[in-house]
Amino acid sequence: MRMKFNKTSQLLLVSAASLLAAGLMTACGTDTVDFVYVASSQAAGTNNYGEIDVFEINSVSGFMRQIPTSPFPSGGRNPVAEAVSGDYSNLYVVNKDDNTIVQFMIGSDGKLYPQNTVNTPGIFPLAVAVHGSNLFVVDTYQPLPSCSSASPCSGSVGVFPLAAASGTGSSATPGGAPGPTPVANGSLSYWPLTLPSSPHDVILPTGINVLTYANQTIVYVTAYDSSVTPNIGYVFGFFVGSGGALTPLNGGVPFTAGVHPSAIASATTTITSTPTSAEIGEFIYVTDSVNGYVLAYQANSFGILTLLPGSPFPAGNQPSSIAVDPKYPFVYVANALDGNVSAYSIGSSGALTSIGTYAAGIDPVAIGIDPGTDHFVFTVNFLGNGANGTVSDFEMSTTAGTLINTQHSPYTSNALPTAVAAVPHNVTP
Repeated sequence: MRMKFNKTSQLLLVSAASLLAAGLMTACGTDTVDFVYVASSQAAGTNNYGEIDVFEINSVSGFMRQIPTSPFPSGGRNPVAEAVSGDYSNLYVVNKDDNTIVQFMIGSDGKLYPQNTVNTPGIFPLAVAVHGSNLFVVDTYQPLPSCSSASPCSGSVGVFPLAAASGTGSSATPGGAPGPTPVANGSLSYWPLTLPSSPHDVILPTGINVLTYANQTIVYVTAYDSSVTPNIGYVFGFFVGSGGALTPLNGGVPFTAGVHPSAIASATTTITSTPTSAEIGEFIYVTDSVNGYVLAYQANSFGILTLLPGSPFPAGNQPSSIAVDPKYPFVYVANALDGNVSAYSIGSSGALTSIGTYAAGIDPVAIGIDPGTDHFVFTVNFLGNGANGTVSDFEMSTTAGTLINTQHSPYTSNALPTAVAAVPHNVTP
C-alpha cells in the first residue's frame, strides 16, 4: 500500500534551517521558499490588537528573518489560531477575546492585507481549519444565555462557506471571503459537542482536523469531558455535506481519547474508489497532554476510529501540538513542559517508532512543517526569550527524520506567540 501524507488542520500549523548570508536574501530572490506567520497574543498598538510576525525562510540554509514591514495587527485581541486557504492566497486568524475570524489576503511578498471579519457562532474560538470551500471553527462554549467562564457549557463547531473568486481583469473579485453568516444547523448556527449518554456533561473542545478520503470529507474534533474526575478525552467525528452542513458520524457517539487530548493530525493512505468497511482510509494521531503520549487510530471508509496495536506511543511532558509531514513518513510533537520535540517514523500499519528528542525553546505550543520543501520543522515557543517569544527552526533529514537546529535558531518573535501557519513562495498548489 502506498502512503501519501495529508497536511493537518487544527490548531493547527508549518517550517525552516542554516546560513546567515543566504538568509539575508529578499523575498524577491529565488532563495525564499516560505513565508511563516506567527501569531502573538501580547496586546499591542492603540487597539490592543495581537500581532502577526511574518518570517521568510531561505531554501538553502533555512535561515529565518522577518520581512521589513513585519509585524502586522491581527485585527483583534488575543489571536490563538491560524489557517491558510488551499490556494495559499488567504490567511485566517482567530481572535479569541473578540470572537472573530479575520481574513487576510497574502501578497506575493508575504505581506498581509485585511479583507473581512466575521463573528464566530459560539464563544471564545480556539481552533480553525480550512478545507476546500469551507472554513471550520471550534468555539470553547456555545452561545447560551446561561453560559460563561464562571458557568461553562459545552463547546461547538461552526462552518463558514468561503466565497469563490469571480470576474476578470479590473472587475475581478478574489475568493476566500468567509460567511458572512455560518451554515445553519436547523435553528442553530453551530453543531454542539454533546455526549448522547450524558447530554448535560460539559464537553470542552481542544483541536480540529479536516480531511477528504473515499470521496467524502470528515471533520474530527478533539475534546474532553470536564464534568468527571479524572476527565475523559474524546474525538468527535462529522461528515461534511453539501454546502458545509455537518452530520455526526457513529450516531453522534465520540471515540475515547485518553484524558485531555490537546492536538490532532492525520496521514492518508491510498484506497480504492469503492471502499469496503474493512479498508484503511486514514491514520489519526492525537496527543494527550496529561498522560504524555500519542494515540494512534485507524479510520475506515466510514470514518470509524479504531485504536492501532501498540498505541499509545510515549511523548514528552505536556505535548501541545502535532504535525505530520505531508511528503515523508514522519510525525513531530511539541512537548510544552519539556521544551522539546519528539520525532517519530510512521510504519506501514500506522504505528509510530521513536526517532529521537530535540531541544526547542521554552514552552513550545505550536509546531509546523514548511509547505515549500516539507523538510523544515519549526516550533513557536510561548515563553521564549525574556519579554519576547521565539521560533525554533530545524532542518529535517528526509531519509531518517532526524532534526538539527538551523544556524541562529531560535529566532525572536513578539511576546507570547500562540500559533503558526505558512505558505510556499512562488509555488502553485
